[in-house]
Amino acid sequence: MKPTVHDIARSAGVSLATVDRVLNGRPGVRHVTRERVEQAISSLGYVRDVAAANLAKGRTYSFAFVLPNYDNSFMIGIRDEVEAAISRSGAERTQIRIVEVPPFDAPALADALDRIAADMPDGVAFVAVEGDEVHAAVGRLKEVGIAVATLVSDLPGSERDHFAGIDNHAAGRTAANLLGRFAGGREGRIAVLAGSMLVRDHRERLEGFVAVMGESFPRLAVLPVMEARDDPSLAADVVSAVLQRYPDIIGLYSLGAGNRGIVHAVREIAPDARPLVVAHELTRTTRAALAEGLIDAVLNQDAGHEVRSAIRVLKGKADGLPVIAAQERIRIDIFLKDNMP
Repeated sequence: MKPTVHDIARSAGVSLATVDRVLNGRPGVRHVTRERVEQAISSLGYVRDVAAANLAKGRTYSFAFVLPNYDNSFMIGIRDEVEAAISRSGAERTQIRIVEVPPFDAPALADALDRIAADMPDGVAFVAVEGDEVHAAVGRLKEVGIAVATLVSDLPGSERDHFAGIDNHAAGRTAANLLGRFAGGREGRIAVLAGSMLVRDHRERLEGFVAVMGESFPRLAVLPVMEARDDPSLAADVVSAVLQRYPDIIGLYSLGAGNRGIVHAVREIAPDARPLVVAHELTRTTRAALAEGLIDAVLNQDAGHEVRSAIRVLKGKADGLPVIAAQERIRIDIFLKDNMP
């Protein structure tokens, strides 16, 4: 049974009127009381159904999702979740379209955002790529009153309204702790593979990873990051090359996609010489690799939660409602061979 505003009021020890003020961002609530209500929202798992609240208004929201058009299992999952949202459009009073752009291409992304702005949707969600032109395009969207959410990879410093994604610094730190503990005090090198340093999520994961390795596992030397543009074939080549060049590599952190290539390269190594591997996203490839022992741990983010969160935030911004941080927080899940769902 879904929690209600009555449950929030009872848990926080406040009136329904106070809960309503917090949910709608109205004044008249003390800071400590507001925190208590938000904590109750988080612990109960309350999710406000903005769509249901707007059925009576007869409003239909128009949104655009801008997604990279490449063969990446996680991004395919994101697209599947957006398409699932499109299938619910009638019930949720939305009109959602997908706009594809080349991956890691800031000018193409900025151009797509400008073309979308001309159609004046209520909101836009996109996987961010760093670039001055992208920041400027976000500013132009906001100038004409269009709500903006970044998805999976953020664009801090821009005028975007919200980021629907995990704490990527924390993800990188978690990966470092896993690899460091798995290594069990051994000395050696750690290889790191990224898709591109043009995307914030990969940079933040790397920053968190390197920080913890330096602080807690100084016996493990982190090699310069390799980039494979999330391409499985290129990933296989660069990982095979680095494993041949440095026989003392005992760990590999894949902070992007391209995991099919990594699995291929690791499988070619003798079992007793294979590195420990920590990767991101629980997909068909990483599930099979966990089961086979080719990957040791997978950090996962819920694509469905991220897409639903982006839609909720865009609706809320279109209605002038605040973002409830506790409701939109995306957690990091850790999967090993023994706890795969």
